[in-house]
Amino acid sequence: MVLIITALRRIGRGTLSTLFDGSFFVGLTLWDFSLFLVNVLTLKRRVGRVTPKGQPGEGGIWPEYAPPRKGDSRCSCPALNAMANHGIIPRDGRDVSFRELSSLIRSTYNFSPTFCLYVPRYIAKVLGRPYPTGRFDLSDLDVHNGIEHDASLVRRDTSHEFHQGMPDGALVAALIKSATGRPPKQAQADRQATPQEPLPPQSDSPYFHVAAHVAKATADFDLNRTLTPADLSRRLGQRRREARADNGQYSLDFGHKMFGSSNASTLLTIFGGRVSDIYTFLTEERLPDGWESRVRDQMGLTMFAFNRTVFRVELGIKEE
Repeated sequence: MVLIITALRRIGRGTLSTLFDGSFFVGLTLWDFSLFLVNVLTLKRRVGRVTPKGQPGEGGIWPEYAPPRKGDSRCSCPALNAMANHGIIPRDGRDVSFRELSSLIRSTYNFSPTFCLYVPRYIAKVLGRPYPTGRFDLSDLDVHNGIEHDASLVRRDTSHEFHQGMPDGALVAALIKSATGRPPKQAQADRQATPQEPLPPQSDSPYFHVAAHVAKATADFDLNRTLTPADLSRRLGQRRREARADNGQYSLDFGHKMFGSSNASTLLTIFGGRVSDIYTFLTEERLPDGWESRVRDQMGLTMFAFNRTVFRVELGIKEE
């Protein structure tokens, strides 16, 4: 009898959880589409004023950058690593609050409130922790085939490199050199229009060898270019073919393919595809001086708008 009651309780909890998740997603989708409509009907934020007043990065002035030290926690996500390197989240990458992360992602990269709720909540679910009160270390995100996946644009597969906290210089260079887009449009008020020669990190930085490799590999490449959706589709296709050939444990289901295309699409949206900014962001996991999100919508980048770019990238990939 006790076993029957226990089983019924578990079934009931599972059913309620499924119903709640379904209702949550429907509500989030409707909210997201309403934010999309607000963005369509309102003026863009002014260049130089994308980051909210009083938040880290206001006016393009980011908190001091410091590469990770021994014992610090980092993960396969450059965006979160950059936030830790600038002290926007704990510099050691440990004991990060899911709830606080939501608001900080929004102010740093100008994603919409819906996006910033969905992603940390999804991470919490993958890790089996409560979103409202849960905390995590950045390296927790690298449980294989949770958020982290094979055929990443700038990380070797875990079968080749177990620790996913650092970018791979050869992969970063290959991505940068895949850019075929025209130089970004110049705007009088845009202080980021003219790319500057990237300064190498200090020799004691864990990014030093990554940066040295990228600098050498791209020495004759014009950084005043932009990545296009076609560029990312082509490069993702190459990575999937390479990983399938080199990794005997290769796996990439549809969900993780979409993760890969989503990660790539942030380079087109948040960074506007600008190689001069992406170079610094991926090589040192640092936000360039004077940088702000290229998304200027009042309510931030909604999931509806973002997924249009994601599907465009994914549908353009040729894996065979």
